[in-house]
Amino acid sequence: MKYQVLFIAVLLIMAALIAGCTQQAATQQQTTSASQGVIKVGVIASLTGPASNVGTSMWQSAQVAADKINADGGVTLKDGSKAQIKLIVGDDESTQTGGQTAATKLITDDKVDILVGGYSSAVTSAYEQTIAENKVPYIVTGASSPIITHRTDIDTSYIFHHCPTTDTYGQYTTQFIDQVIRPAVNKKLSASADRPFRLALLYQDTAFGKGIQTAVNDTITKNKLNIVLVSQQSYKMGESDFRTQLTAIKAANPDALYLGAFPNEGAPAITQARRDIGLNTIFLSPENNDNAQFYKDLGQYGEGSIIESRFSPYTAPIGPVTNDQAAFKQAYFAKFGTYPDMMGASTYDGVFIAAKAIGNAGTTDKAAVKQALVNLNMPQIIEAMKNQTISFSPDFRESSFDLWMEQLSYNATIGETRPSIVWPDNLKTTDFTMPSWYTAGSA
Repeated sequence: MKYQVLFIAVLLIMAALIAGCTQQAATQQQTTSASQGVIKVGVIASLTGPASNVGTSMWQSAQVAADKINADGGVTLKDGSKAQIKLIVGDDESTQTGGQTAATKLITDDKVDILVGGYSSAVTSAYEQTIAENKVPYIVTGASSPIITHRTDIDTSYIFHHCPTTDTYGQYTTQFIDQVIRPAVNKKLSASADRPFRLALLYQDTAFGKGIQTAVNDTITKNKLNIVLVSQQSYKMGESDFRTQLTAIKAANPDALYLGAFPNEGAPAITQARRDIGLNTIFLSPENNDNAQFYKDLGQYGEGSIIESRFSPYTAPIGPVTNDQAAFKQAYFAKFGTYPDMMGASTYDGVFIAAKAIGNAGTTDKAAVKQALVNLNMPQIIEAMKNQTISFSPDFRESSFDLWMEQLSYNATIGETRPSIVWPDNLKTTDFTMPSWYTAGSA
């Protein structure tokens, strides 16, 4: 019995020693991590799947941003120490399941301090519950549906929207149609100024595409525009054959076709429309299509097309961001041998916003960083912002951009299209022109 008690006592002492050593090791690990001065920024991007073209640009742009921040000394914390940005990527695989897996891993396994990215609205909205439950600040730089921060079924207070929503650019594009394209078509037809403009829609059957559809319809109704929607066709995300929908659209005799599509969808849709269906109209695309691969894929069939934009790999408005955009493009090209796209630019901005918020908070404490984002007021970086300032609205935490419209022209020497800014007047570099092959709808 005496030996039994002694044995138990020895076991208890050993357990205490092991626990103490384990606790000491954990403390030392935490201390080491803190002393290393690392800020973990998780980047959620579509590296595989239908959106991989854009997602790759987002991830690579984040790397260019981190390189610059770290080269400039990193982020200053409350105690005066400097911290370096460490990026950790999560591939959402362009699917809701992949997005959930990526977000969960970044938060629970990698223990990131803040998140940046998110492209597809359908994918991003699927894992917002995880963001809400873990209260991790998230700067969304790609998913453009208003639902991202407007939804009320979960707490979205840690989510900040650094990209225009479909409400914004759907309205902007519709106003451009009314103010610029409609008069040009009437002139071509020698029609009266009150002739209704015939617009068709081809949109992705997701929150992104439906958001554009809703914005167009609402803008027409709210502003009593002389535009009639003659056909509204949808398709599933990732589809590549649009001939059935395009045939129906052609039969409706539109004056223009607005596509709520990703670049890997929009380019084949426009190509099939002109090459296979004989739909020789003006095609309008949202800003996510301002992408180097999109220009290459369009080739000659992109001639005369329109893109709403706020950043382009091949053009820029004359103004305060011109030189900064050029420097970013040069740094990106030097690192990756190609040029960044629209969502890449937002994600580049997003990493700087994350660094600024943590610097303002002086800590990586997530509640403090969230409040720093709420109070954020910093100079624009490479994208043209309203009042040249990045801040988030108090209601839905959305930043506000200066937008423009581009028209594409085909360069036979390189076999690709290139954009020029045609609207608004204070930003344009050339005038909108009606393509010689254009065919209007019914007079």
